[in-house]
Amino acid sequence: MSLRHAALGLLALRGEASGYDLLGIFNESLEHVWPATQSQLYTELGKLTDAELVQVVAEGGRGRKAYAVTEAGRKEFEHWLLEEPPTTNRRNDMLLRVFFLGLVPPEQAREFLLGRAAAAAEMHERLRGVEESLTGEQGPLAVHGRIALEWGLRYSAMQDEWARWAAGQLTAEGAAEQPG
Repeated sequence: MSLRHAALGLLALRGEASGYDLLGIFNESLEHVWPATQSQLYTELGKLTDAELVQVVAEGGRGRKAYAVTEAGRKEFEHWLLEEPPTTNRRNDMLLRVFFLGLVPPEQAREFLLGRAAAAAEMHERLRGVEESLTGEQGPLAVHGRIALEWGLRYSAMQDEWARWAAGQLTAEGAAEQPG
């Protein structure tokens, strides 16, 4: 997913919105999936306008602009959504570190893994808080947001479980002899 397509999708859902409104929606719904800063979003809205994928539909005081998706923008979004295969990130910094944990004492390796478990558990709890805040929410963003949220809940639970399991594998008997 790109910021471009996230902005197009949110505008397609809302009909029209200012950059400020979009940033609020990002912070409420996409923060854990595809975070964006204010400067990134405003820059992207400018690029989308230049590419005629969105248009300014209203202007207000202090430079406030409301944007809406154009027909070309909707087609671009639908092409990305339905025809471009999702990217899979084969690079995983955490797993690269795990691969080399045999180069440190087993207790440090266990601490690293238990730290990853704690971070996953913390993320899981934050996502539970998001889940509670969605109670009573309706509409496409809420329905599909819950589906994406469930993926995050399951993924964070799996990371916690896996990291605890991996730490358990590094017992004095199970850990490979240290180099050096």
